[in-house]
Amino acid sequence: MQPIPKSALILGLAGLIPFVWGAATALSPDLARTSGQWFGPLFTGTYLSLTYGTVILSFMSGVLWGFATRAEGAEAAIGYALSVIPALWAFFMVNGDPADAAINLAAGFAGLLMLDWHFWKMGTAPDWWLRLRLALTGAVLLCLSVAIFG
Repeated sequence: MQPIPKSALILGLAGLIPFVWGAATALSPDLARTSGQWFGPLFTGTYLSLTYGTVILSFMSGVLWGFATRAEGAEAAIGYALSVIPALWAFFMVNGDPADAAINLAAGFAGLLMLDWHFWKMGTAPDWWLRLRLALTGAVLLCLSVAIFG
C-alpha cells in the first residue's frame, strides 16, 4: 500500500480551509462580522461553504474524467459518463434554501465518495486515493453539517 504523496495530502488539507472557515463563521457571529469586514459576505458563513463546495464538486468531475482516460472500451465510456455526475449534481441541486442546498451538497459529496471508490476499484485511481478521499470527505461533511443543522 503506497503512502499518500505529501503534496497531495497538503493540497487536499489546504482545500479544506474554505469549508472550515465557512463553518467557523457560521457558528460565530463575532468571527462572521470580522470576516465580513475583511473579506466580504461572499467569503463568510454558509454562502462560502455552498459556493466553494459547488466549485469543488465540479473540479472533482474533472479529476474523475482523468481517471476515466486510463480505462478502455466500455469501461472508459462508463467512466466518462460517471465523471460528469458531480458537476451536474452541483449545478442542478445546490440552489434555493441554504439548508436544503447544503443537504444536496452533502449528498453530492457522499455520492462522489462512491464514485471515488468505483474508480479506485477499477484501478484507474492511485492506490492511496481512497484513503485521502475518505478523510477529506469526512471533514467536508462535518463542515457542511453546520450549514444543515446550524
